[in-house]
Amino acid sequence: MLALLHQTHAPFVVTVLAMVFTAERPAVAVADVHAEINDALDQLRAAGYGDEDGQPLPAGNARDLCRQWVQAGWLVRQVSDDDVEVYRLSAYGVGALEVAGRVGGTRTRVSESRVRTLLEAIERLAQDADPDLMSRMVRLHEEIQQRQKELTRLEKGGAVETAGDEQLLEAAENVLHLARELPADFARVAESIKAIQRDVVAELRHDVRPTGEVLREYLARGQRILDATSEGRAFAGALRLIGDPAQIDVLWGQLRTVLRHRFTELLPEQQRRELTEISRRIEQGVREVLAAQRQASHVITTQVRNHDPMRDRQVDELLRDVMSGLHKWVPGSRRGEAVEPLRRLPVADVGHLRQRTSDPRPPQPPAPLRDWDATEDLPAADTRAWGGPRYAELRTHLAAFAGEAGSVDVLAAFAAAGEQLHRPVDLLGMLEIAHDAGMTETGEVRVVDTVRPDRSRRRFALGGVVAANAWGTDRSGGDE
Repeated sequence: MLALLHQTHAPFVVTVLAMVFTAERPAVAVADVHAEINDALDQLRAAGYGDEDGQPLPAGNARDLCRQWVQAGWLVRQVSDDDVEVYRLSAYGVGALEVAGRVGGTRTRVSESRVRTLLEAIERLAQDADPDLMSRMVRLHEEIQQRQKELTRLEKGGAVETAGDEQLLEAAENVLHLARELPADFARVAESIKAIQRDVVAELRHDVRPTGEVLREYLARGQRILDATSEGRAFAGALRLIGDPAQIDVLWGQLRTVLRHRFTELLPEQQRRELTEISRRIEQGVREVLAAQRQASHVITTQVRNHDPMRDRQVDELLRDVMSGLHKWVPGSRRGEAVEPLRRLPVADVGHLRQRTSDPRPPQPPAPLRDWDATEDLPAADTRAWGGPRYAELRTHLAAFAGEAGSVDVLAAFAAAGEQLHRPVDLLGMLEIAHDAGMTETGEVRVVDTVRPDRSRRRFALGGVVAANAWGTDRSGGDE
């Protein structure tokens, strides 16, 4: 922050940053920032600034200047939620603008309001630090008596004691002085959380412990990211006061009451605008810190779940070996020298790797075969029943069913066949014979019942088929 304020071009830098980044625009798209700064440079140079007049302007265009400011830590370049690159003031940049605003604006004075704020803060600190029960009870009784006395006076028709305009102006300046420090405080909290995020991710990449242990430790740390810094713990305490939407509504109502008073007409337009934006600045600061907390937790959790520390370390070592090899090869190479590409990665010759563990039990031979009796006959009937279609019997049945007709209904012929020709394979064989003879589909859906050799039934639905009464030669070469 001091480097920004003490540099040669500090007036230009502070003015431009204050012009681009306002309370309404805490984050601005990169292209918009470059365009606005280039426009400001063109206007200043056209007006004669920067030409040996004692007020030099920085060299370079807006892109170069923003790159320098990011490196100096005054700007932060990041990607927003809608995937747009934006610039945002860092905590140091916000602090510099705050200092410049106090110096250039109305000077804060030692007033009754500022002293009362200090005394009330000290009194509250003493009360919170004093654990004595009797002392606290005495203070509460005195406060109740004072409040009751004031209430009784008002109920009897007493007038409300009002403060003068000068006193109200001093109090408003004190409020603005306190409110100007909030944006820098919020920015410091958000940046401290992002620093913790970077440290945790860096530690994760160099951690070689078991993945389960890493998961337990760093997932818990990602959930407690807000408690990892002193700024975060202080913000967590303040969040209990300002994080409630109802409290923000009450604050906005109180500010409207103040702005309706006639003394605000004596305030400059800028200070009236600052009073109006206090509640919005608080809401915006809280959102930025909570968004930084959520992003840090998400990044740490994603890093742990999707990255293996051992594998990442091996990749880093491999990349370092590649860079080392390039450094050794480049000095001895010639310009335009052809490099033979590595078309495939080498394969380690490790022989045959065992793919499964063996059974610890000793191997057992298979059960011995039953002795075959040469005089034993095979069950020819059963073997035939489970065999293929009986083409000869099917062709004879079709010819008998068709008679003298020129065509035959194949499915009707199958239904009229004997039980020995009602197997599913016989239906398939009959359709093959009809196909060879030339068949025509009728488009009608028919249901056919078949019987297997084990007496189980199977029902098929298929289209009706009409075949010509001209049977071809069996392609199978006979019955099987």
